[in-house]
Amino acid sequence: MPTEIYVSTDVEADGPIPGPHSMLSFASAAFTPDGELVATFSANLELLPGAAPDPRTQAWWESQPEAWNACRTGLETPDRAMPRYVEWLRTLPDKPVFVGYPVAYDFMFVYWYLMRFAGESPFSHSELDIKTVAMLALGRPYRESTKKNMPRRWFGDQPHTHVALDDAIGQGVLLCNILKELAEARAAQLGGPQP
Repeated sequence: MPTEIYVSTDVEADGPIPGPHSMLSFASAAFTPDGELVATFSANLELLPGAAPDPRTQAWWESQPEAWNACRTGLETPDRAMPRYVEWLRTLPDKPVFVGYPVAYDFMFVYWYLMRFAGESPFSHSELDIKTVAMLALGRPYRESTKKNMPRRWFGDQPHTHVALDDAIGQGVLLCNILKELAEARAAQLGGPQP
């Protein structure tokens, strides 16, 4: 039976929206539903012609020199990176579901870049927001379902560095740990393990 692959993705950008601003770097970590990391992808991108950094975002980047340096090395053009990303997604063993924290920001950039530079999105419109999953697990309102209100056991040992691949892996671990607890709670409610 076909399953899904959760493609935890992190975007680093120089502004709030694609087009006027550029995606500097992005990375994906593909996880099976049971939490196995099966593959990763990352790319650092050249800036979009005619785009300019948002002043507030640029000021934030100036406070993060290591992360800035990490996303400004080994640059490639978006018209090379995005078709390469599509090819990578097609190597995954099952249907990809885009995962983000927050999904609206990361998916907006990746989808825009995919459509602009690869002409397609293997995700279609399948995207999952980790914060929404956490809201369900915590039983709290959405705006209270923040990382500071989540149990430490959900996070694993992955550091949050603002380097796209580190953060994509960390987010994937977070999602899989929440899903595992939700499945265990459901099984206990129903009186035993479920298929």
